[in-house]
Amino acid sequence: MPSLFVYRGNDQGLRFELSEEVLGLGRDTGNHIQIHDTEVSRRHAELRRSGKTYMLSDLASSNGTFVNGQRVASHKLVSGDQVQLGGTQLLYTGATGDTSSDLAQKIDIITRQQADDESRIVRSIAQEEGSRIFDSRLDLPRNLRLSHGGNNLQVIYRTALAVSHTLDIDRLLDRILRLIFDWVEADRGCIMLVDPDTKKLVPKVRSNRRKQSDDDRITISQTILDYVMQHHEGVLTSDAREDDRWNPAASIVRAGVREAICVPMAGRYGVVGVIYIDTRSSPQQVQGRAGVNKFNDEHLKLMIAIAHQAALAIEDTQYYSAMVQAERLAAVGQTIATLSHHIKNILQGIRGGSYLIKDGLAHHDETMVGRGWEFVERNQEKISNLVMDMLTFSKEREPEAVPGDLNQVVAEVVELVTVRARDAHVDLVWQPTVPLPTLTFDPEGIHRAVLNVASNALDACAVAAEEQGRAAGRVVVSTSYAPDEGLARIVVEDNATGIAPEEIEHIFSLFVSHKGNRGTGLGLPVSEKIMKEHGGRITVDSEPGKGSRFTLELRAVLADAISQTAEQPAPSPRATP
Repeated sequence: MPSLFVYRGNDQGLRFELSEEVLGLGRDTGNHIQIHDTEVSRRHAELRRSGKTYMLSDLASSNGTFVNGQRVASHKLVSGDQVQLGGTQLLYTGATGDTSSDLAQKIDIITRQQADDESRIVRSIAQEEGSRIFDSRLDLPRNLRLSHGGNNLQVIYRTALAVSHTLDIDRLLDRILRLIFDWVEADRGCIMLVDPDTKKLVPKVRSNRRKQSDDDRITISQTILDYVMQHHEGVLTSDAREDDRWNPAASIVRAGVREAICVPMAGRYGVVGVIYIDTRSSPQQVQGRAGVNKFNDEHLKLMIAIAHQAALAIEDTQYYSAMVQAERLAAVGQTIATLSHHIKNILQGIRGGSYLIKDGLAHHDETMVGRGWEFVERNQEKISNLVMDMLTFSKEREPEAVPGDLNQVVAEVVELVTVRARDAHVDLVWQPTVPLPTLTFDPEGIHRAVLNVASNALDACAVAAEEQGRAAGRVVVSTSYAPDEGLARIVVEDNATGIAPEEIEHIFSLFVSHKGNRGTGLGLPVSEKIMKEHGGRITVDSEPGKGSRFTLELRAVLADAISQTAEQPAPSPRATP
């Protein structure tokens, strides 16, 4: 079922299943999909079914409707589209450890009222201006001090390469910061991301140069952070006034000049955080006018480019995580819905049988009690089969191969379904191949695989008799052995209505059943899984109106060959001269 999954915004984590022909999206409670976002209009957009998907239309909203970063008036959604309404981002799908509390103790964000907030903006650059770093020259100017002396294309290339190798945000941020220290002579740095709930910046990773103490607290001006977030511009700041920078008597000489760069991590859909780096010149450096003014416009441009690459990587990581979660939730929802429907039918059968037993006991009617017990027993078997199929399909397992008689295992299946075939007026025929050598296989697994296929064949014949008034059905179960091919085969053939060619490729898909309320859609997928675990397969030949033929193939591993190999003595060690 199509759905919208909120992966950013106040409603993050919610999943809306789309089943109506027309659905409204907006802040008002009258919408099918209510979004708790003040930037979203009361009646913001509308979804209207268009074939197997939906057409998204903006309803003259204040802030517009965006799909994959582009503002749209209307757009036909495809699976994977990212929809943005206000500050809320949703993912359309069709038919990490938290260290912020520790970092908060090492990073101070001070307000303008605090005495320590002496930073002033020396230069600000927007992202568009920062992109001009590639306009006319590939080599950075001499006054741009890089630790490895590379050019700007090399820096951006290495950044893009580094951020493309992980989907873990914490590791991603750590790589980015380490890369920055490789290229820029900063003393300290940190990366802060916007918390989706509070909309506030939260420290995620920090780092110092090797010679710096890791306990050294980073002090960041709230004024600077607000400017960067509001204007979406990177800034170069200093806590010294231009006139006092070179004054030996000024207090700044005693404390040292601190310069900093703070840039927004601007992605496709907004600012996801900021990168902050700073450096401090000692009083001796200031007095000697050496080593000061470490940061300049080119550093700022480079940092903007790096921050943009980092933001794109973070958005891709969040998008991928949202898709995985949406697919997982969709699979869970489909599983629960299908199983709940089938279990409800089983419970109705048990309830009906219980009623007959109760009524029979009240009237001392043993015949009615017996009929009621047959209902209960039959549905108990259904529950048992359902649980076993679920357990078989839900976990990987190695077949417990032991020497066994394949004919005997298949004969047990035939005997088990004989009563069922008789009740459904289906002629069940068992044709074993004799002699059949002793093979090595998992008897329990093969038993379940054959049982599922044989049960499907009986049900198909019963349905054909009920719905089409056909003559009594016929199911033939046989075995064969092909020593030249190294294969053993079990064939289950019926004369029911057959399977349409367009449906054959889907019959082994999970929860796909052509028996209506009678089937769970687990039987054939489980049988296919068991045969694959044995290194075999299931093939289907079917002709509509005539019937179907299922062939279960498995490798014929002879028990005698294995025992001879196990019993063969190891060669004696050769004497060495």
